[in-house]
Amino acid sequence: MNRDLKKLFPSFSNALVEEIDANAIDRAFVAGDVIMRTGQYIKNTVLVLSGSIKIYREDDDGGEFFMYYLQPGQACAISMICATKSETSQIMAKVVEDAELVMVPLPLMDKWMMQHRSWYEFVIDTYRSRFEEVLEVVNSIAFRAMDERLEFYLKRHQEACGCMDLKLSHQEIATELNTSREVISRLLKKLEQRGALKLHRNHIELLK
Repeated sequence: MNRDLKKLFPSFSNALVEEIDANAIDRAFVAGDVIMRTGQYIKNTVLVLSGSIKIYREDDDGGEFFMYYLQPGQACAISMICATKSETSQIMAKVVEDAELVMVPLPLMDKWMMQHRSWYEFVIDTYRSRFEEVLEVVNSIAFRAMDERLEFYLKRHQEACGCMDLKLSHQEIATELNTSREVISRLLKKLEQRGALKLHRNHIELLK
């Protein structure tokens, strides 16, 4: 039995872990790898064992909008939905920190939904938690000014990495918030003047 899998996904039954060990594939990826592209058919659901992955939504012009992180012990709810409906991916997934993933073939995901209660509950919990997170993003876009959206964005990254030093450039933030670099630089400078953070080249040190 994969002890790391059981530790990261404690809700999985022993029988389910044994099936994952026997049928799924472990794959390693390095930072910068794109593991899922908009428009491609999804053949696998992924479980994250280590590393960090960013999930984006792309527009017709190739612009990117950051949605959420995938961390160890998590799976991508949107890819699960696309997979079960045999639809093409509506998202892009990019590795931020070197990652090890368990690739679960689509037929097994459907089979386990009926055979393993712990898998069924995990999928439902994943849907629910990601739905709530996406609602937060929608609320941020619809009801907050850009300075509030920026603070919300930085907070999410801080929570995801569990650190106070965020390796983000002004241009990366601007792209993911669908605004200009100049706007982000101006707002970050204001936050620095308020003592909320300290700006460095290509990274941001949060002070509170």
